[in-house]
Order: sequence, then C-alpha cells, then structure tokens
Amino acid sequence: MADIPTTLKATHAKNDLQKDIYILKQLVTRDFKRKYRRSVLGVVWSVLNPLLMMIVMAVVFSTIFAQGRNGSVTPELYPLYLIIGNVTFTVMSDSTSQALMSIIDNSSLLKKVKVHRFVFPVQKVLFSLVNFGFSLIAVALVMLWFRIMPTWHLIWLPVCLALLMVFCMGLGLMLSALTVFFRDIMHLWSVVITAWTYFTPIFWTDDYIHAMPSVVQVLMYGNPMYNFLNFMRQIFLWQTNPEPVTVALCAGWAIVMFLIGYLIFHKLEHRFILYI
Repeated sequence: MADIPTTLKATHAKNDLQKDIYILKQLVTRDFKRKYRRSVLGVVWSVLNPLLMMIVMAVVFSTIFAQGRNGSVTPELYPLYLIIGNVTFTVMSDSTSQALMSIIDNSSLLKKVKVHRFVFPVQKVLFSLVNFGFSLIAVALVMLWFRIMPTWHLIWLPVCLALLMVFCMGLGLMLSALTVFFRDIMHLWSVVITAWTYFTPIFWTDDYIHAMPSVVQVLMYGNPMYNFLNFMRQIFLWQTNPEPVTVALCAGWAIVMFLIGYLIFHKLEHRFILYI
C-alpha cells in the first residue's frame, strides 16, 4: 500500500507530460496555419526571405564595406557566409520576440485550462525551429549554386540546434515572465535585437572585426550568438568539426541562460494570473 501514492504521482506526471506535448503540437500547428493562412506563396516565403536578404546584404556589404573581397572569406563563399549567419540569428530573434508576448497572448487560455505555463514560451521557440527547417532549403540552394558540396560534418547540426534551442528557451522564459509585469519590455526588446544584430558578425568577417577598436572586439567575441554562428559556419562553410572551445562556449551559454530563464519564470509564474 505504501507504493500507491508514488505510483499515482508517476501516473499524474506522465499524464501531465503527455498533455503538455499535445498542447505544444496544437499550438505549433496553430501558429503555422496562422502565419501562412492568407499567403499566396505560403511556406515558400520562408525560403525566399533569407535568399532575398542574402542578395541585398551581399550587394551592400561586398561593395560598400568590401566584405568578402579579401581574407579568409572569398567572394564565392561570402553569400553562404551571410545566409548562414542570417538564418541562425533569425532563429533567436524570432523565437524570443514571439516568446515575450506568449503568456499575455494566451491569457484567456491560462484562465480556463490548467496547463503548465512554460509551454507557451517554449512553443514559440519550437515554432521558430520549424521555420528554420524551411530556411535550410535556402542554404542548400546557395550551396548548390556555388557548387559547395555538403560533408559529413553536418552531423553536428542537431547538436548546434539543440544548444541554440535551449539558449532561446531560457531567453524566452525570462522575457515572457518579465513582460507580464513590465510591458515596456516588448518595446525595449526590439531595440536590443537591433543592437544585437550589429554586434553579431552576420555580415562582418573576422578580418574586419580585427581592425575594430578593442572594446568593440570584446563585445563581438563575448556575444553568445557569435559562438552559435561560428559553430554553424564551421560545419557548413569551412566543412570541419567545430572547435572544442566553440562547442563548450555554446553549451555554457545555453545552460546558463536556461537556468536564469527557468529560475525567473518559476519565481514569477504564480503571480501571472493577477496581471494578465
């Protein structure tokens, strides 16, 4: 008889997990249908958008700022360098920008249905992963155009994506919790993302960064997204195994950010109902 409470707890935990997974699937499906519902090209835009952005940035930064003309990134490799950086940064930008409003946007559901609140910001991150899958088609097209054959080093891709998702989930949990109490965060975050974009080497090459003032270099290399972009470029562009220090830094940022986000979310979530 002493084991019955333990068995009941295990059953409840299993049921809760199954319910959370079901809700996650439903929310991701809902967002997918909502995003492409009235779009003529539908999911094709997820392929065209990074391609068009790559073309614009390649023209601007290869002509005005001379990126990709000299150094390690040749003109043939620079478009791939750009698109890999762009789609990787977009995962973080889109997932966090959507996650910060996830609790407020689902306030009516939270008041009616008993569900773990972390499901909503996590769902936004998972939905960004779905969009990233379509963006990889654009990356593949660029590789095909420039006759760059993929190598076995791409087996590292799931590792990079898993670490990036954990990092984004931590950010999303933190932002979604704080936005419930401080609505100004939704406006400030767009400014942060803009600044973060320019302090991330999406279009800057390492040769250009080395010529920057030391303070700017510290901001560039101390940027968490620098490590994730570097990870992606090593396996796609340079076609090598990621450097151990790169993997370690990505894992470190992912763990630290997730712990911070989880602790803040867990501390504040019980008061959400009073503010939504």
